Amino acid sequence: MDEKPGGLFPQAFIDAFRDAPDLPAFEHGARTVTRGEMLDLTAGFARGLRTAGLVPGARVALDTGVTPEAFAVRVAAHLVGCQVVGLRPGLTREHLRDILARDIDAVVTDDAAGRPELAAAAGRTRLLETGGALRPPKGFTAAPGDLTPRGDRDGVGVVHLTSGSTGRPKGTMVTYGALSEHWALQPARWTDRVRRLAARYERFLLFGTLTSAVMFEHVGLALLAGGTAVIPHQPLVFPGVFADLRVTACMTTVPRLYGILDAVRDTGADTSSLRALVVAGSPLAPHRLTEAAELLGPVTHHAYGQTETGMLTLLEPDELAADPRLAETVGRPLDTVELTVRDEDGRGLPAGGTGEVWVRAADAFCGYWEDPRETADVLRDGWVRTRDLGRLDAGGYLRLTGRARDVVIVNAIVHYAGPIERVLASHPDVDQAYVVGIPDERTGEAIHAFVVPQPGRAPKRAALLELVARTLGEASVPAGVSTLTDVPVAASGKPDKVALRALLTRP
Repeated sequence: MDEKPGGLFPQAFIDAFRDAPDLPAFEHGARTVTRGEMLDLTAGFARGLRTAGLVPGARVALDTGVTPEAFAVRVAAHLVGCQVVGLRPGLTREHLRDILARDIDAVVTDDAAGRPELAAAAGRTRLLETGGALRPPKGFTAAPGDLTPRGDRDGVGVVHLTSGSTGRPKGTMVTYGALSEHWALQPARWTDRVRRLAARYERFLLFGTLTSAVMFEHVGLALLAGGTAVIPHQPLVFPGVFADLRVTACMTTVPRLYGILDAVRDTGADTSSLRALVVAGSPLAPHRLTEAAELLGPVTHHAYGQTETGMLTLLEPDELAADPRLAETVGRPLDTVELTVRDEDGRGLPAGGTGEVWVRAADAFCGYWEDPRETADVLRDGWVRTRDLGRLDAGGYLRLTGRARDVVIVNAIVHYAGPIERVLASHPDVDQAYVVGIPDERTGEAIHAFVVPQPGRAPKRAALLELVARTLGEASVPAGVSTLTDVPVAASGKPDKVALRALLTRP
């Protein structure tokens, strides 16, 4: 079968690097890596992975930092046709053991000696080091087949791990076919709106982790547009890094945006190099988006998306300038996204009707890793149920009004209430436990727990927090705990979480 325009992922990266071999691809401190050098690195890593016995369909877990080598080894794994599982930072030992027990063929890491917990969790699974046998030798020359994609269009290309707050990290599976038609990673699919955004990505700030679906798609957009990925020194300080590294584009969470705005307002910090600040991950107050436009100029883009789907909607600065009321929206769907709002029975609602947001896109995920029940609930006849609530106006702009799923989003990370409630309720001093999300200027939302003690017991706050940390990880620990004797009940007979939140917000 003939391949579609643009080729099988990651062919677009290979073509872009071949077309401009002398152009910088990465800046990492004082080191600049050209696109031609990235081709050599990628080809060498691909040769090393094949020499290690990895074949199309092999499952490879990546435990790598934010470096040119980390990007090259991921692209190399895709060239081989592997199923890539990114081990995000912050996984507990229990989560690592759970993931690496799922038929992983090899783990690629930067430094096995410096990651004893990874080695322990891997057990008999092979560890391959980017600085060891995998690294291309000096003078390496790519053979004709080293840079040829070998993936199966219908096979899984990547598994993006969620926060693990369900008690077991969920993975969203994306096929090579979907990656080949991705809105950011396939220039053959770029529309005018994507090209406008990509043109601002001359110097994209790359930080955090390359295992993030969002970060990878946006650094990909920068590289495919001819831009440079700029990796900052640590510790990373916002907003000073923008001027220090002449950054033109950056992805940010809502809490980080608030900190940037405070610094610009209070100290006059220089953000003049910025051309695109893309804000996503949690609700953004309209007045703060308006403030961003006033303080930073026409650079702030408000985006909405999910790990399952990638970016879905975008509000551009020019749109906001033309109609300030659009600050209440997350913009219009990308041209490659179909988006509808439906009622509880799955029937489409007219403009202005509030319901669940459903989306369909060629680059969406194909299911949850080893979770057919959740897959069947979310994927319906090619559509993805976002489980977010919203409404479309007559102009096609989306206003989000809440979430159908019981989650708290802290620093753009989704935390499910149920697992935290179950852990708290397992404490011998606790009879019932309920978790809600409350607004927080620093983290977007914060986790707050309500507990009903066992008769005659008085649970210690420190003991409850330690139990959550040990079971689910530090990121799932509630910021606050309140004790109740009675839990408010809604008309449905279920605990009323709206009333619980109100207990914290009453004057």
